[in-house]
Amino acid sequence: MLDQHGPTGPTITTLTLDSRQAGPGTVFFALRGTATDGHEFIAKAVEQGAAVVVCEELPADVSPATTYVLVADSAQAMALMAAEFYGHPSKEMHLVGITGTNGKTTCATMLHKLFRELGYHCGLLSTVQNQIDEQVIASTHTTPDAIRLNALLAQMLNASCTHVFMEVSSHAVVQHRVTGLHFAGGVFTNLSHDHLDYHGTFDAYLKAKKGFFDMLPKSGFALSNADDKRGAVMLQNVTGRRELYSLRGHGEFRARLLENAVHGLHLEIEGREVQFRLIGVFNAYNLLAIYGTAVLLGEDPTEVLTVLSGLTSAPGRFEPVVSAKTRITGIVDYAHTPDALENVLQTIADIRQPSQQVITVVGCGGNRDGAKRPIMARLAAELSDRAVLTSDNPRFEDPNDILAQMQTGVPAAALGKVLTIADRREAIKTAVALAQPGDIVLIAGKGHETYQEIKGIKNDFDDKQVLREMFELLGK
Repeated sequence: MLDQHGPTGPTITTLTLDSRQAGPGTVFFALRGTATDGHEFIAKAVEQGAAVVVCEELPADVSPATTYVLVADSAQAMALMAAEFYGHPSKEMHLVGITGTNGKTTCATMLHKLFRELGYHCGLLSTVQNQIDEQVIASTHTTPDAIRLNALLAQMLNASCTHVFMEVSSHAVVQHRVTGLHFAGGVFTNLSHDHLDYHGTFDAYLKAKKGFFDMLPKSGFALSNADDKRGAVMLQNVTGRRELYSLRGHGEFRARLLENAVHGLHLEIEGREVQFRLIGVFNAYNLLAIYGTAVLLGEDPTEVLTVLSGLTSAPGRFEPVVSAKTRITGIVDYAHTPDALENVLQTIADIRQPSQQVITVVGCGGNRDGAKRPIMARLAAELSDRAVLTSDNPRFEDPNDILAQMQTGVPAAALGKVLTIADRREAIKTAVALAQPGDIVLIAGKGHETYQEIKGIKNDFDDKQVLREMFELLGK
C-alpha cells in the first residue's frame, strides 16, 4: 500500500469500478476485463478525486492526494472489501446459490415464490430480475458485480429478508463476484455446452461451476443432480452437508415421473403424489431441486409440496401464448443452448397430438460461443416439422454470418423444411403463417428479454408481444 494520508487513512463513503463515478471518499477498483482494462482509467478516477485506487499495477504517475493499494487480483480484493464495507449481509440471511447451465432462473424464481408463500421476507437475484419481496429491481447480469451484489444484499437485509435465492453464473465465480459471500447452501442443476467463448474449454467451464461448491462453508449444504454425469463431481471436497436428487437412481431426494402432459407434471415425490403446473422432464428436475432445497432449509415437506404444486415458472420459460381463434399454441422459451433447446423440443414431442406440427424459430447470439450454432440448427431441423433460422441478439456480429454458421449444421435430408430469415419479426410472422389450427410454434432463445441487441443498442423487441401481433395480423 502506498498511503499518503497519514496513519488514519482517508474516510471511505463509496466503492466503484467505474472511473466516471469516482470522487472524494471513493475507492476505485481497476479491474482487468475482457474488453477493457480498468488500469487505463486510474488517471481519470484520480482526476475526479478518488481517495483510494486498488490496482494490480501502479501507474507511472502517482498522486500525493491518493492512496494506492497494490494487490494480486483487483476483482478478488473488490469482492472482499465490498463484503466488509457493507457489513457482511450474507452472514445474516440464508443465502442459497443455484448454478448449472439450465434451470437456474426457474429454480431461483420459484424458490423466491415458494418462501414468500411460506410467510418469509425474501430476496431474488436472477437473470430476469432482482426482487426484494415484491419490489422489482432491474437486472443487467445473471450475477451482479461484487459491489452491486453486496449493496443489494444489504438492502434486502434492511428490508427484513431472511432468505435470498440467487443464480450463480460461471462468469461470477471466475470473476470473484461471489467471493466473500456466506452461502447457506448451493444447488447444481446440470452442465452442458455453453460459454465456451469465455472459458475456452469445457473443462474450464466445469471447473468454474465446481469452484462455487468448493467455496461453500462447512455449515452449508450442497445439493446436486445425481442424474447429471457431473453431479457427483460437484460434491467432491465439499466440507458441508452433501445431498443428491434424482429421477432415475440414487439420491436423498427422489421422484418418479407419473405423467408429463400439456396440463402439467404428475410426480411421486418421496411417496406423495403431486400434480404440478409446470411441464417437461427438465422441470421435474427443477421441482425436485426446489423441494430438496426447501427441506434442507428446514421447511416441512408436506407444506412445501402443497405450495409448490400451485406455483408457475419464471417468465419466458416454456411460457404459452395461445391464439383464441385457431388455438395455435405459441411457446416462448429462453432456450439458448443445445441442451436447453433439445429439452424444450423433447417436451413438446411428449405432449403434442399426432395431428399437431411443430414449427421452431431459433437463432444464436452474436459475440458468444460459435461452436453451438450448427448444433442448435441441427436440433431445430431434426426435432421440428418446420424450422426458421433467424437473428437472436447479434450484438456486434453480422447476423448473416451467424446464420451461415448455423446452416452448416442442417442435415441434407432436412434442408427442405428449413427457412432462413434474418429479420426476427419476419421469421416469427412466417412461422405463424405456416401454422395450421392447433399447431405449436416455438420461439426459442430470448424468452423474458424485451429487447434485441444490435451493434450496442437494445431495440424494443418482445417475442411474446410479436407473437400476439402476428396472430392478430394474420387472422390466426
